[in-house]
Amino acid sequence: MNDIPPSAPLPDEMPDHISSEMPDEMGHDMAADSVPVGQALAPVAQGGMAVATATTTEAAIELPHSVEAEQQLLGAILTNNDVYDRIASIINATHFYDPVHTRIYEIAAARISKNALASPVTLKAFMEDDEGLKELGGPAYLAKLAGASISAFAVRDYAQMIYDLAIRRELIALGQSIADKARRVDVASEPKEQIVEAEQSLYQLAEQGQTESGFKSFLKAVTEAVNVTNEAYQRGGGMAGVSTGLADLDKQLGGLHPSDLLILAGRPSMGKTSLATNIAFNVAKAYKKGTKPDGTEGAIDGGVVGFFSLEMSAEQLAGRVLAEASEISSHKIRQGDMTEGEFRRFVQAAKDLESCPLFIDDTPALPISQLAARARRLKRTHGLDVLVIDYLQLCRGMAENRVNEIAEISMGMKAIAKELQIPVIALSQLSRQVENRDDKRPQLSDLRESGSIEQDADVVMFVFREEYYKEREKPGDHELDKMEEWKTAMERLHAKAEVIVGKQRHGPIGTVELSFTAEFTRFGNLAKEWQNGPREDEY
Repeated sequence: MNDIPPSAPLPDEMPDHISSEMPDEMGHDMAADSVPVGQALAPVAQGGMAVATATTTEAAIELPHSVEAEQQLLGAILTNNDVYDRIASIINATHFYDPVHTRIYEIAAARISKNALASPVTLKAFMEDDEGLKELGGPAYLAKLAGASISAFAVRDYAQMIYDLAIRRELIALGQSIADKARRVDVASEPKEQIVEAEQSLYQLAEQGQTESGFKSFLKAVTEAVNVTNEAYQRGGGMAGVSTGLADLDKQLGGLHPSDLLILAGRPSMGKTSLATNIAFNVAKAYKKGTKPDGTEGAIDGGVVGFFSLEMSAEQLAGRVLAEASEISSHKIRQGDMTEGEFRRFVQAAKDLESCPLFIDDTPALPISQLAARARRLKRTHGLDVLVIDYLQLCRGMAENRVNEIAEISMGMKAIAKELQIPVIALSQLSRQVENRDDKRPQLSDLRESGSIEQDADVVMFVFREEYYKEREKPGDHELDKMEEWKTAMERLHAKAEVIVGKQRHGPIGTVELSFTAEFTRFGNLAKEWQNGPREDEY
């Protein structure tokens, strides 16, 4: 049974010269047997696709399907069970239109999964009492499927065709459901809520359409790894991903890598949004388009950035970027309290940033499904190289409790990174237990509401500014000794910040020191002593 017979098209597809040589009775019998009895079928359309007609009270709705493709595929499986492994990742039993074909596939798949033979003979015992099969001629129909099977090389094409037609039927059903809900005027169902439901349903349907990549050969995997290393080597070493614009952070992370989920966490007022904004601006500002080493068109430096600002408005976020670019206090910008020279500098900075490929979406409380859909749309229309989400806990999921909802959101963000092949930077809050410790430096256990954030992330970074906490420990004016110590500590900590890399799947953990200018909400590279030139005592 494992030998594949020569390709034998089903009756409806037989060439004219063969059908003309067959006796009329035989040709008539085979044609009748090939089409399910009782199935309301319209004439076969071009390409062998039949269209089912479902009559409603209003109009006939044509549901796309192809009985012939289903027959050919089932025949191939019953002839050679090894075929099943090639198409199992594409379709399942629910994708078949004919209910009898659904049951045949289910039984065959169950037997093959148990390493048992699935053939017309073995399936006969399970389907002797099947009323639908009796209408098609009983167990003899199984033998006819196997007898008219195709060559093995075409099975994936037929499986993909069956899958595509099933998705079309689901789209039709979803469209009808949306139309029915829209017709019903209900106080409890607002139009905006219906739009969200519709988008979530479409997202779930789209997720079903993600084809599995399956196993890759080690040669292919090694080739991809070599290409990444070659790209880093061509850049002078030290960085394989997109540069953050912060030299020490790039050295620690090796840049922002495609398909990585980076969590940037911190307590309020630590500067999470400022650091994320700085990185997004640096990446967008450095954007250059050209031919990549693999021959494709795209960003050869910097990149197109998408920024989901769920907390701040697009105007506020743009104000932060302009404050950094123009070196004018964001407080002055908000109040318009600027000198003429500062205003001219502000306007010039705005002009310079007009062509900056930084796209901001400030829709609040976005479901993770909509966020993914909008990221795909941005990638398709303008390109997308880095995605920033501020912040994770403001997204929404479908789960009933908060822990599972956060787990769904973090998994969804990791899925976006892998699907779109881009780094995703997601900001996250930390729990208040940080404040109860003497050492306020955050740890992985401080990530709020769910351990799944730590599990799904490739990199977890914490923003920490000791100056913020030290400032609140100012002693009284009468405590002269303590005041002197406090001033010395404040001078040491002034305008400095730490990015603590608490987890890195592909590299070391450690602490990166950065400068922080609160006036412009800007993080920068911190000058080291050895960068200031040789000391006098070295001569």
